Amino acid sequence: MICMEFYATLGEPCARRDILDQMFQAGMTGIRVNLSHTSLTQCAPLLQELYWPSARGAGRGNAHLILDLQGPELRVGDLPRPILLREGDEVLLGDGGIPVPPSILQSARRGQEISIDDGALLLQVKRSSPSVLLCQVVRGGPLRSKKSLSLLGMEVDTPTLTPADLENLNQAGQCGATHILQPFVRGRRDIEILRDTLDSLGLGGVRIMAKIEEEQGLEHLDEIIRTADQVCVARGDLGNTMPLWKLPAIQKDIARRCRAAGTPFCLVTQLLWSMERRPVPTRAEVSDIYNGVLDGASSLMLTGETAAGRWPVHAMGYLVKTAQEAVKAM
Repeated sequence: MICMEFYATLGEPCARRDILDQMFQAGMTGIRVNLSHTSLTQCAPLLQELYWPSARGAGRGNAHLILDLQGPELRVGDLPRPILLREGDEVLLGDGGIPVPPSILQSARRGQEISIDDGALLLQVKRSSPSVLLCQVVRGGPLRSKKSLSLLGMEVDTPTLTPADLENLNQAGQCGATHILQPFVRGRRDIEILRDTLDSLGLGGVRIMAKIEEEQGLEHLDEIIRTADQVCVARGDLGNTMPLWKLPAIQKDIARRCRAAGTPFCLVTQLLWSMERRPVPTRAEVSDIYNGVLDGASSLMLTGETAAGRWPVHAMGYLVKTAQEAVKAM
């Protein structure tokens, strides 16, 4: 019998005991907390008063709690309200404009393309200075706080663990964390730094899930597979590093190499993306899930579908039932 894990992402739509109960009944086996948007201090009451009681009530005392660290990921800063970026308009990043990390200002030069929110928005740098970038909107839409940023085709040097990560890790044991999802893993050294930190906190039993999200991670994939407890094929940012039509082949290659090494892997990002807005998925989405399971995925993770969508229970049901059909075929 093949045992799979089915993860949701915690957010307002599922931050209710009755909804969590129904998600466990639908087959959920764990939940992800995205620490790029919150902290464990803020989430701890919700976990202790809702999530863990719901897990015990569903007979899942072994449910997983996955902490997705901020890590070296680059993000837009806090905005007082969403900003509508219109194609062709000029916008400022940095002083007097949209807040971004200093490393973006230091690294970007004229002509550089900047992807925001997993590629939903695209800017091109027209002029640069140490404190501000003048950009033109190539692909527009609403911009909200804390959305992901990446300089296409360029690697920005950032630390493995941020001060916020260390603060959250200090509370991970008290909150019952079972897994740490490490973003933008560039090589085995990133995993070793996290493992040493966990050991120093008495959390040696916590499992490390290494997100593959950029070129460096792909270049050092074999050593990452050998060092991590699990690999996570994070298709959002990974899809920003290459033409999207190349992404399926990369996903297949990661799956093949994980299978060969006996390292489990998780698929995440847009598995049921349309269910953020509608109660029924597309045919392409269920086919994607089915094929991912046939490729050997040991776990599947929903993100915005449960963190922001209106139908978190429906989404979990479709995820689990589709995967179970694939398991039957195996």
